[in-house]
Amino acid sequence: MPATEGWTVAPGHGLLNIVWFVPIAVWVAALLVAAIAIWRAPRPITLSVVIDKLLRYLFFFPLGVQGLWAFVGHVIYPQESAASIGWAPSPFQYEVGVANLGLALASFYAAFSGFQARAATAIAVACFLVGAGLGHIQDIVDEGNFAPGNAGPIMITDFLTPIVILVLLLVLPRQQAEPAPITTRLEEELETARKAIGSHRTSLRKPPK
Repeated sequence: MPATEGWTVAPGHGLLNIVWFVPIAVWVAALLVAAIAIWRAPRPITLSVVIDKLLRYLFFFPLGVQGLWAFVGHVIYPQESAASIGWAPSPFQYEVGVANLGLALASFYAAFSGFQARAATAIAVACFLVGAGLGHIQDIVDEGNFAPGNAGPIMITDFLTPIVILVLLLVLPRQQAEPAPITTRLEEELETARKAIGSHRTSLRKPPK
């Protein structure tokens, strides 16, 4: 079952139905809000700031908001959702919807977290969405299924979103990948111990009075 499919508003809306609109709208929202955040950021604006803002709003909109939309579609409107993909309704849609909910909540958390939370969420989302995109392609090749929820913008964003996020994480300046707090405390304790040992050795080398 593909990952982030939706449901049509009503028959006859063609390419203007919601299953076409949402994947495009969340990307436009992410880029627009990121651009505003970058423009309002303190000067000078560094590469780290640009990438951080892009990542924040890509996690928030194309993953978080669209994930919630997919959850609502599969769980609350399963028949409409399946029809928009060109499939028959299935009980598995509930599981797909709940999976979308989990990834959406993780993405909201990652949007306002550091490198480690973002990287972990991106890996999980990439597996889910790329697998969904491959399923779309196979359905097009095998069944000629060009339904909006199978061959529309959602198939493109299933690949585009995780790829862009992973690339941004890879090019993020290394100083942004902050160490975990426990690692920082351990390093501080080791440094204190090294100083204490050095002081003790110095005192041992002093000749007795």
